[in-house]
Amino acid sequence: MEGVSVRKIKKICVFCGANSGKDVAFVNAAFHLGEVLGKRKIDLVYGGGKLGLMGCVSTAVAQHERQVLGIIPSAFTINNLVGETCGKEIKVATMQERLVMMMELSDAFIALPGGFATLEELFQMISWAQLSIHNKPIGVLNINGFFNGLLSFVDHAVKQEFITPRARKILISATTADELVDKLQAFRFESDPALSKLKWSPSSSQKEKLDLTLRL
Repeated sequence: MEGVSVRKIKKICVFCGANSGKDVAFVNAAFHLGEVLGKRKIDLVYGGGKLGLMGCVSTAVAQHERQVLGIIPSAFTINNLVGETCGKEIKVATMQERLVMMMELSDAFIALPGGFATLEELFQMISWAQLSIHNKPIGVLNINGFFNGLLSFVDHAVKQEFITPRARKILISATTADELVDKLQAFRFESDPALSKLKWSPSSSQKEKLDLTLRL
């Protein structure tokens, strides 16, 4: 990455399935991502527990003696529903509180294969970046083409003018963990001039008026 300014990333939040998926490549990639984070001295923030790909990536990071933080809704800890978190655990009341804390405590975000919850977390972070709530890089690890359909849909939404080309740049993709982390480190956030005027402080009584032609 010679000649490219590198973003300092100390903690990456990983969104992924609580199942292992049909393809063993998903499990192998989750373990490998954890190894890559560990070797690069990057700590992990994730959804807690030890199920599926979540357990794979957190175990691998811990084995490389990096810090692992699981942020988990209290409801999931009843009857040990998701298993023991590999590392420190913070319990929260709601899913939204969980996601806000993940955003605040992480420097970047990676999505591995997963289901509805993984997609929700991924697109919530993308939406918040578009709205200038944060300016942290977001990427998907496209294992065996798992995210091909999703990426094609996003590009289709750009062509249909529901997503701007500027906003499209928020979502990064790569097929290997090392390539994806490199891209996250090289990412430069380009905010929308109008959306960047929004004031998200809790004390703000008024928001800047937006051009209603903006495509959210």
